[in-house]
Amino acid sequence: MQIVLDETHDLIAAEKVDGTKVYDASGEKMGTVKSLMINKQTGQVAHAILSIGGFLGMGEDYHTVPWEKLDYDTELGGYKLDVSEEKLKSAPTFSAEEVTALNDREFEHRVYHHFGTPPYFI
Repeated sequence: MQIVLDETHDLIAAEKVDGTKVYDASGEKMGTVKSLMINKQTGQVAHAILSIGGFLGMGEDYHTVPWEKLDYDTELGGYKLDVSEEKLKSAPTFSAEEVTALNDREFEHRVYHHFGTPPYFI
């Protein structure tokens, strides 16, 4: 027997978060959650990878955003991002071809410094 539970009152499966819309403070759609990155040691979500722009999966930019910058909004059915669009656009970014940036600790330092949050790996 297979048990399928992807959401409780306080918890949600990571696979259900993927594809969830992300909005700015005024409720305008900015992009979607592409993936969650979870710390192997603590089990805590470290950051989300957001897909911004593009059309039908082409020309997208990917932004790594500290998880604490996202708040779920039940009315919107998505996450509100606690930064301005300008702040997001000026953040370190990568394309699908540059996904190896996620293996670069210096890239992660730049992301967390940009958003003014302590890195998850301290």
